[in-house]
Amino acid sequence: MPSARVVKNIQAPPARVFATAMDLRNCAGFIRGIDNVEVLTEGPIGVGTRWRETRTFGGRQATEEMWITRFDAPKHVVVEAESHGTRYRSEFRFEPEGTGTRLSLTFTGTPKSGLARVFGFLGRMLTASVTRALERDLDDIQRACESADA
Repeated sequence: MPSARVVKNIQAPPARVFATAMDLRNCAGFIRGIDNVEVLTEGPIGVGTRWRETRTFGGRQATEEMWITRFDAPKHVVVEAESHGTRYRSEFRFEPEGTGTRLSLTFTGTPKSGLARVFGFLGRMLTASVTRALERDLDDIQRACESADA
């Protein structure tokens, strides 16, 4: 299944980068790859927060339900989702680097059904596309953090 890791150095403190990356209610406005987000839980963002995220990938629009399984502000977040027999995990790390932040995102997919395992080889073929999409997301987070009005 697809697995990718991307890293971006952002000239903003970790708290700002963390807050921007976890701004579920507004991220569709600054992350070009996200068409829409519907937060399903009330209250502050943290472990257990669930949302539906709609993206266009490969010319097709897809909506997935996601949830936070680890939330250690402003250092570390794990987001998970399940779709078509595969468990997806996105791990964000926010590390101070000089006066800025080193943001790393590791994405993995683990097949949970027999059919997903059979088609797992197709997921490996998508790794380059997934990596490019993740890089664009981090570029957009960087742009939002480093903008004059941030």
